[in-house]
Amino acid sequence: MKVAGHVRVPGDKSITHRAFFAAALAQGTSWVEGALTSRDARSTAALLRRLGADVSPLRRGARVRVGGLGRLLEPPDALHCGNSGTTARLLLGILAAHPFRATVTGDTSLRRRPMRRVTVPLTEMGATFVEHNNDGLPLSVTGGPLQPLTHRQQVSSAQVKGALLFAGLAGGVSVDLIEPSGGSRDHTERLFRGLGLTVETVRGGEWIHYRPTGGVVPFELSIPGDISSAAFLVGAALLAEGGELSLEDVGLNPTRTGFLEVVRRMGGEGSVHTEPSRMALEEPVGTLVARPSPLSSTEVDAAEIPSLIDEVPLLAILASRAEGTTVFREVGELRVKESNRLELLAANLRAIGSDAEVRGNDLYVTGGAAPPVGRIRTAGDHRLAMAFAVLGTVPAARVM
Repeated sequence: MKVAGHVRVPGDKSITHRAFFAAALAQGTSWVEGALTSRDARSTAALLRRLGADVSPLRRGARVRVGGLGRLLEPPDALHCGNSGTTARLLLGILAAHPFRATVTGDTSLRRRPMRRVTVPLTEMGATFVEHNNDGLPLSVTGGPLQPLTHRQQVSSAQVKGALLFAGLAGGVSVDLIEPSGGSRDHTERLFRGLGLTVETVRGGEWIHYRPTGGVVPFELSIPGDISSAAFLVGAALLAEGGELSLEDVGLNPTRTGFLEVVRRMGGEGSVHTEPSRMALEEPVGTLVARPSPLSSTEVDAAEIPSLIDEVPLLAILASRAEGTTVFREVGELRVKESNRLELLAANLRAIGSDAEVRGNDLYVTGGAAPPVGRIRTAGDHRLAMAFAVLGTVPAARVM
């Protein structure tokens, strides 16, 4: 099978969420072009409408208008985040700065995801939380005047970092964060800088300093394509028998392109390359080109994981077709995604005839040449479904 052509993938989910929240905190009308229109993005848009923002319908190809009041209004009842962890955590940060009580909840999967990594530092800032489900949702937050925060994150998390930075923005207070070595996605910092806000990253990215210098001014943003979505098409191109695939107007943020470095190690420099084209509020954008390539095993160390955590399922699929054993170090965070993604990934690989094993927080995948055949279980996790769909493009594959 050949994989070839020119494709534009849907808008970046991480940037879409952050752009909507920032626009809701602006006083006036902002315009967002190329926004993702998925269920998660719709959850954020729907919640912001209930909190007083005027958000136009999310339609593919249409610009989204966000009329902000400079603040949020008290909601009439509970705020449902669907399956979106980014929505829930960023929302908690912003609500912490507002003087009313709100209850935040989500679907069954989201209610299992840990929230204390956000609520504990927000409590230090002055917000009050009432837990209704141990460490998960639903929970109630009562916000108000906040205090400056200095906080050391125990786990690299762009959602936690984003929640605390948005709390500083909404509350008008300083935030100083220390991340574990390697850091995490920096979409919030780039957006803030692109909007003229003061946020500084120092010491190789481990320290982030936010200083309040005013509110958000209404803005216009053209969101690039989501590189995490592009990754699945890259995987299909690598496993193909011929062709060349160009993915246009894709976000090339270096905190999101770690999987490309791993792919290059597995398939060589000629397997993928990038062509930068523009900037979108501090976010680099360009074209990603992928070609078929024989694959060999590699080791993905712990410092690399924050920049490719969402691409581990796709990389594990590629590892199952590579020569040798690939090791993914310290990927235990996958256990608290939309599913227990780590254990399901290994179990599904074994179900289709591959050799995969979880040892502690490490994942080992040994490649093979036999056609993958078997039935998988996704537990409603879209990244698992899409990764194994890529494996289903292999000749003679029967992945159900």
